Amino acid sequence: MNVELFQSSLKEKGVQLSDKQLSQFERYYELLVEWNEKMNLTAITEKEEVYLKHFYDSVTAGFYFDFNQTITVCDVGAGAGFPAIPLKIVYPDIKLTVVDSLNKRIGFLQHVTDELGLENVSLHHDRAETFAQRPEFRQNFDLVMARAVARLSVLSELCLPLVKIGGHFLGMKGANLPEEVKDGEKAVKLLGGKIKDVHSFLLPIEESERNIVIIEKVKDTPKKFPRKPGTPNKSPIQ
Repeated sequence: MNVELFQSSLKEKGVQLSDKQLSQFERYYELLVEWNEKMNLTAITEKEEVYLKHFYDSVTAGFYFDFNQTITVCDVGAGAGFPAIPLKIVYPDIKLTVVDSLNKRIGFLQHVTDELGLENVSLHHDRAETFAQRPEFRQNFDLVMARAVARLSVLSELCLPLVKIGGHFLGMKGANLPEEVKDGEKAVKLLGGKIKDVHSFLLPIEESERNIVIIEKVKDTPKKFPRKPGTPNKSPIQ
């Protein structure tokens, strides 16, 4: 997906990018490739692939959730900044918090944030399990997001404790989500959530399947969740 197609594909979805936003994406791409030579950020470095599989894919969350409001958003396990940074570029009014367990990646994201002139961005080096137990963050966000390979039951345990009642958790996944939703329903309910919507679509050009699940927070998460680091992955809630 070249830059022109990126711009026109988003325009078709009602997302109009300014020259400033396009130059922010361009600079982000340059920084990603530059830093990737020093540390492992992504296996995808070819420009058209980055624009499709990282930038466009991240912004698809905005097709199914309203980011055109001043909301607090937390991206758990952001890695090289996806979906957090592309969404912040497109929707500059969101108040963004990013959590990642690797300090090097937080260093990269700090550099990106400074270079792109992004405001209202807070970066934290922490494990999701311990971050969600911190009183200042627990049940404090309008929207918590994860674009991850972990199963829905695991992601829910890491993310739902951070969502305020009436807020939402948005999980961005590849294929097989309907099966995961079925398996994860018990965990979602136990953690105070309720599955609201599942959206399936194909990524343009390569036509790979993508799924977005939106879970509403309807009641408090029991204090014992999330469990200690590593436990959600090793023994997911059944």
